[in-house]
Amino acid sequence: MLNRTGADVGSDVKIFDNADIFLFCSAVVSREVMEADPMNIAHCPYNIFVTEMDGEVMIGHRTYPEGPMQAVETLLEGLVQEAVGN
Repeated sequence: MLNRTGADVGSDVKIFDNADIFLFCSAVVSREVMEADPMNIAHCPYNIFVTEMDGEVMIGHRTYPEGPMQAVETLLEGLVQEAVGN
């Protein structure tokens, strides 16, 4: 989307060679964090991004607030570590 819309907004900067964001929810973790605070729904769905620039691939996720949302942080960090082979 960023590459496709650059010219539309007056930019010729190529930010990434390739980028994807994977969105999902975990029924178990989502229930846990929303039972603790129903307003945690604002953080759903969770996402993991994968970008490539100049042959370098980066995989990561956003950070979440302290408290119950650390369960989501732990889930995402585990998935990222698995993806990179750790």
